[in-house]
Amino acid sequence: MLAEIITIGDEILIGQIVDTNSAWMAAKLNNIGIRIKQISSVSDDRQHILTALAEAANRADVILITGGLGPTKDDITKKTLAEYFNVRMVENKDALANVEAIFRRIRGTLTELLEVNKQQALVPENCEVILNDNGTAPGMWFNHNGKIYMSMPGVPHEMMYMMEEKVIPKLKASLKLPFIIHKTILTVGEGESYLAQRIADIEDVLPPYIKLAYLPKLGQVRLRLSGYGENENLLSDKVNEFAARIVERVKNVVAAEEDITIEKAILNYMAAKGLTLSTAESCTGGYIAHLITSNAGSSKVYLGGAVSYSNEIKESVLGVKHETLAQFGAVSEESVREMVEGALTNFNSDYAIAVTGIAGPDGGTPDKPVGTVWISAARVGKTVVKKLTFGNKRRQNIERSAITALNMLNTLLHDYDK
Repeated sequence: MLAEIITIGDEILIGQIVDTNSAWMAAKLNNIGIRIKQISSVSDDRQHILTALAEAANRADVILITGGLGPTKDDITKKTLAEYFNVRMVENKDALANVEAIFRRIRGTLTELLEVNKQQALVPENCEVILNDNGTAPGMWFNHNGKIYMSMPGVPHEMMYMMEEKVIPKLKASLKLPFIIHKTILTVGEGESYLAQRIADIEDVLPPYIKLAYLPKLGQVRLRLSGYGENENLLSDKVNEFAARIVERVKNVVAAEEDITIEKAILNYMAAKGLTLSTAESCTGGYIAHLITSNAGSSKVYLGGAVSYSNEIKESVLGVKHETLAQFGAVSEESVREMVEGALTNFNSDYAIAVTGIAGPDGGTPDKPVGTVWISAARVGKTVVKKLTFGNKRRQNIERSAITALNMLNTLLHDYDK
């Protein structure tokens, strides 16, 4: 069963907003056994929308549309759908009652209900209205020539609620869907090609209903096994069997056996062991702390950190020696060692990570060019340090430094287990 997602709106095409809807929808559809054939973004243009709908119908069984359902003149999705299906626009009493109820709830009266708001209840006559409990624009479900079309608001929280509570249950009830079983293994510190070589013989004997995908990202590779079929128990058993074989083969670089980030894997491991963590950041400016604290429950592990841009803060908060900074500079092995060990001592944590460097685009010198970064991870009794030289892109340098620091911490945590 194949689906296509069409997002409508000039604001997407000019980069004013990022289309997060499609990725979210694709994940939800994949979970119920509907595979995405294509994702398209089109402008608020009648012919552009008509062409996209016609082309999607040639590729997919389910066409999901978001955007262009607002009350203003540039929102033309409903009218264009009516033209596409060659039907009239009619007022839907349930949709109108929903608009009125929302205005009463928000404004306490209907006196401010404008004609354009009432027109939200106008829909193509061949659609089944899916009421929007979080906004005035109704969803519209069409069955046409053996295809399902579903038009939803582009506002993310309105679309998400409608999808989860109404559209997905309706799709599952309307279609005979296969089972899809996913298993993700997060690896760190080894490149995609090396991993592929190590598990080549396992990949070669995968049955045709199980696929292996390599998903690399900044020092990490997620290995995702996906099984497709009618027998859920068989799929689950086989996917888990091959996942176990892969984990056993590359266990030295496995950080998690689920689809989570490296920082979440670290937090889960440290929480289970009752361990604590602190950070000392210079060039990353608190980005590592942000990644860690973005996860619920991080307070069980993360005690705090210092964003020590100035040498004075490195000295007063982290205990870096003035002589060290004067002789070797802030961007040096000696300074990052004292930063990480100062974090361990002053925050009284079991583990710490520290980063100092030149993120750019300026500030480099001949012996310390832009992109030079020193990173350290430590526990009492052991400190590891690594020097890296990245490029001159500030954002990339910050992200790469943070992920490398987390990867080093992960290695140090598991090295202690051995």
